[in-house]
Amino acid sequence: MRPSCLLQRIAFYAQPTAAWRAISSLYSGVIDVFDRRAKRRQKNRTCVGVDEDFTTYHYLRDEVAYRVVDRMRDVSRSFELGLDLGCGHGHIVQHIDQYDMQQLVQCDLAEKVILTSHVHQAIPTTRLHVDEEFLPFKDNVFDVVLSSLSLHWVNDLPGSLQQICEVLKEDGCFIGSMFATDTLYELRSSFLLAEQDREGGMGQHISPFTSMQDMGGLLTQSGFNLTTIDIDDIVVNYPTMFELMKDLRRMGENNAVRRRRSYIPRETLIAAAAIYKTLYGNEDGSIPATFRILSVIGWKPSKSQPQPAARGSSVVSLKDLEEIVSNDRRKT
Repeated sequence: MRPSCLLQRIAFYAQPTAAWRAISSLYSGVIDVFDRRAKRRQKNRTCVGVDEDFTTYHYLRDEVAYRVVDRMRDVSRSFELGLDLGCGHGHIVQHIDQYDMQQLVQCDLAEKVILTSHVHQAIPTTRLHVDEEFLPFKDNVFDVVLSSLSLHWVNDLPGSLQQICEVLKEDGCFIGSMFATDTLYELRSSFLLAEQDREGGMGQHISPFTSMQDMGGLLTQSGFNLTTIDIDDIVVNYPTMFELMKDLRRMGENNAVRRRRSYIPRETLIAAAAIYKTLYGNEDGSIPATFRILSVIGWKPSKSQPQPAARGSSVVSLKDLEEIVSNDRRKT
């Protein structure tokens, strides 16, 4: 099948599947921690309404996307059809070439962001407005699914991971990165102390993130095999807390928790900035912001994958392991 025909076929099946999954989700019992409509508006604002170049604020997303592609290239395979889930402004596509995959589908929650996303000139690409919680694709379609800094805003993360596994072909690969627990812990701690001091209470300013331990279980429950999970810290220095908050807003990473505060008093903001610099400030007067990146790789099961040996088939007992190692050392 020609690339253009295949991409048109993918787009054709978008609406019916999405509508069906949206209806079924009403009975799934998923708790809406995040306001998805607010997140959609926040992401759309990242490309409109400012005089400066909005790509100035892509530094973190570009770095994480580069790391996602680097992990994909560790797989000695050229993929026929790939999905960039939560593509943003096309951060992943800037690091891939025609040798990595033959065709690509980009999708994002924000429709204005999709219109500004980069497209690779040598790779046939289809851009779709898609919610990560309701994937509008048939099963067994993609060879690889990539996702960079998108899934941490999903309410039903187990459901999204299960759908990703379903749309992958057998022996297909999912490679993703998202913010992990303790991301921006400096900002969170500073706001909590400032609010306790100035207002006598605490609000939720930083999104709850997934831990490394929870992610391992979620991948297994979603049907993935041969999973790999690791954590990286990216520390970015800012002049003050206010520049950090501005950059988060221009990245589309401002708070979207449903119970977030709509207004923060000026006194609380000033106190939080002072506490931030006192507790975590660098010697040069700047402040560090820690972004903890959770990176995952999972494979859809296939008979061609390495399988564990049958139980009881071992010819050497673990009780004799110490003696075997000692004998090997004597020989060397």
